[in-house]
Amino acid sequence: SFYYGTFPAGFLWGVGSSAYQTEGAWDKDGKGPSIWDAFTHNKGKVFRNETGDSACDGYYKVKDDIQLLKELKVNHYLFSISWPRIMPTGIKTEQLNEKGIQFYNDTINSLLENNIIPIVSLYHWDLPQVLQEKYGGWQNISMINYFDDYANLCFEKFGDRVKHWITFSNPWAVAEKGYETGEHAPGLKLGGCGAYKAAHHIIKTHAKVWHSYNNTWRNEQQGMVGISLTSAWGEPVDPHSQTDRDAAERYIQFHLGWFANPIYKGDYPEVMKNYVGRKSAQQGLGTSRLPTFSVQEKAYIKGTSDFLGIGHFTTRYVLQKSSPFLQVPSYHTDSDLAELVDPKWPAPGPKWLYSVPWGFRRLLNFIKTQYGNPLIYVTENGVSEKVQCTQLCDECRIEYLKGYINEILK
Repeated sequence: SFYYGTFPAGFLWGVGSSAYQTEGAWDKDGKGPSIWDAFTHNKGKVFRNETGDSACDGYYKVKDDIQLLKELKVNHYLFSISWPRIMPTGIKTEQLNEKGIQFYNDTINSLLENNIIPIVSLYHWDLPQVLQEKYGGWQNISMINYFDDYANLCFEKFGDRVKHWITFSNPWAVAEKGYETGEHAPGLKLGGCGAYKAAHHIIKTHAKVWHSYNNTWRNEQQGMVGISLTSAWGEPVDPHSQTDRDAAERYIQFHLGWFANPIYKGDYPEVMKNYVGRKSAQQGLGTSRLPTFSVQEKAYIKGTSDFLGIGHFTTRYVLQKSSPFLQVPSYHTDSDLAELVDPKWPAPGPKWLYSVPWGFRRLLNFIKTQYGNPLIYVTENGVSEKVQCTQLCDECRIEYLKGYINEILK
């Protein structure tokens, strides 16, 4: 049902983008290649072989874009910095690209001149290709120090004006789609281990960057560092069945909890440790495919977020589904779940995205109780269109946003 009211004072309205999806200019002015450049240039990896080579030409149109933001009357704008645009090989000691640094300086200054608060994500998936080729990207623990160098450079160059930093945008997709299914760059199919290993290194990297900011920059710059996690909501098929309720809880823990639990509580969710550990043993492995944090690491990681960014798009009904005994290891079968959708839910865009506004309210309440009522910024929410229109036919998008915003209001 529709609820009429007003958002409290201090509620912020903004929009967001990411570097690879908007900037274009993929090889201009000294920018190095990213894993997405390499991935999309490899035919057959992306729908219609599309690339982000020119994308929205945001690199050249930044002033126009900021005028559009001003007309929208937004309070803030979330954008991501392309690591290879300011460090072509990803390694600070090798090379810095002054033109790239200048581009982000100009962007930030122009936003502030127009009274728009910049919110900056350090990583929206575009890892420097050199680091992928040399070290295997997020499979390698050395990424922690390389990323920390990059983050500190950003704090040094932009932190006098940027007060909201996001370390990683949707690390779940980086790990699961990049290193488990291979649907996203770098396109590796390291079933059963790849996603867990990538996530493990990302979580440790996030913590290190938070501590770097805390120890070196916070006093002087007075900003905040958080992470942005994307999760659907899992609703039990039968809310009266304990098995279904457990399954829905497990769904959330294997998505949101995988990253949020270490950051807010110091370790992976118990249910993840139990399930992945048990499956690993059944598969004849001596240790769990889910890596472990040492006692020191748990203490170091816990509490490393000044706010929680949340990306949310859709909901699934969830029920228990035991997987056959000795199958190939996979993140997707570790949780013993089946997902269902209600055929009545509107599906305006891609096949995974159904409009289910009430799921958002439940997710937000879950986060509030589970993680001690953190400050939340909704960093991603919205819908893409299936229909290619010549005119602007935005009814689906209007309905979607109306529904989801209304659930936040509730």
